[in-house]
Amino acid sequence: MEAADLFIEIVKYSMPAIVAFITIYMIMKQFLEHQLRKESMDIRRLNQQTITPLRLQAYERLVLLMERVHPAHLAMRMNGTKATAGELHLDLIGTIKQEYDHNLTQQIYVSRGLWEAIKKAKEESIKMVNVAASQVSPQAPAIELVRKVLEVVVEIENIPAQSAIDAIKRESRTLY
Repeated sequence: MEAADLFIEIVKYSMPAIVAFITIYMIMKQFLEHQLRKESMDIRRLNQQTITPLRLQAYERLVLLMERVHPAHLAMRMNGTKATAGELHLDLIGTIKQEYDHNLTQQIYVSRGLWEAIKKAKEESIKMVNVAASQVSPQAPAIELVRKVLEVVVEIENIPAQSAIDAIKRESRTLY
């Protein structure tokens, strides 16, 4: 028998085994990829069941934060706590910072853009209080600072705290 005939005989007997191996390999590969996708979807679904309630709670807390640092709401809430405008001014700024610091951890549940809006609203709220305080004597009664804060709020068309609340609502709707 010649070498060419021997080679043809080997190929003739090996070809069905090679075809069977390739077929089994492809079927197993597709099966394993399907299983991997299924497990990945199951893990994602389980994560969503865990994360979604936490994210909703974070959105709720951030809305509450924005309501609490809204200059008009804050000034009205703290109106009777201090005798002078200077004392109230310091308390208003301190309260805004404290409320924000208390909710810093919520940023892990929201988008970067939303957190930037929250930060901006805090900074703008402080700025609004400072503008109002600059127009009132520190020794004036606290009620004068409250009036001035309310005037500053009325003059501004787009209150940063309200804009942040709107952004929170928009982002929270993406969960559904």
